[in-house]
Amino acid sequence: MFLFAEGGGHHTPLIVEFINHYIGEPLHQIQMNTTYVWWSAIFKNFGTTPEKVFGPYTAETAIPWYTVMFVIACILTVLVISIFKGKLSEDDPKPGQMTLEAGFLAIKDMIINVVGPHGFRYFPVVATFACLVLISNLMGTFPLFMSPTANVTVTFALGISSFIYYNGVGIAENGLAKHLAHLAGPKLPLLMAIFITPLIFGVELFSNMIRPITLGIRLFANMFADEQIYLQITNLFPPYTQILLPAVLLVMAVFVAFVQTLVFTLLSMIYLSEVTHPPHDEHDEEHAAHGEPAVAHA
Repeated sequence: MFLFAEGGGHHTPLIVEFINHYIGEPLHQIQMNTTYVWWSAIFKNFGTTPEKVFGPYTAETAIPWYTVMFVIACILTVLVISIFKGKLSEDDPKPGQMTLEAGFLAIKDMIINVVGPHGFRYFPVVATFACLVLISNLMGTFPLFMSPTANVTVTFALGISSFIYYNGVGIAENGLAKHLAHLAGPKLPLLMAIFITPLIFGVELFSNMIRPITLGIRLFANMFADEQIYLQITNLFPPYTQILLPAVLLVMAVFVAFVQTLVFTLLSMIYLSEVTHPPHDEHDEEHAAHGEPAVAHA
């Protein structure tokens, strides 16, 4: 975020310029001989070019800033968790361990409340989403970094990853036929099912297909808007608005980073809750079919 304080324009982080300075030229040549040719063949059918869609192809932009920032975010996520974890101790936990445990319990309680007791099996993936999105969101508050989630390409990739994961879980647990059948809604009388069930299935299928887009746009729009607000406000009356005001806006940026992490993680949990079920459901149904009372579960 501090990168936007001066000049009022977009500034490429130094680390991105450094990387492209050394390996940008050979990568640019590979792109021009491969991906540029492929995209040109595709986009000419729509009356446009790769440059209009992706921007200019140059050695300085061979590796986009958001790609570099996202790779750094992945590395930082592992490092931050390792540093917080430190040397685990039950008798004398350090502040970092206590912080990590608080985050662990918060995500665990959320996924159990949203998905159910069986939802803890999905904790590793959901927690990975939460940590990675949070680190990516917070990167923009530090000098020499930018938030990769302020670029729609990264947020779409995260949205698609969540989409593939929860659908993969649904297919693995229920089978493809039952996974698709849950989109058709409840069982209806034959006459109503002929007309209403296909309509419900079509609406639910479309709703599920656009979820990667809605997940990606929601995260991108909020993070991009946060950086643009910072840019516009700090450049209202420079240098006066660039002295103390950034500290106030920094608090808002951190708040937005946490809220958007919560939203993305919570929606991923909700999608999981729609396609999963406790492993004892079928067992309970068999007991109920034989007249035996099913055990109530919280």
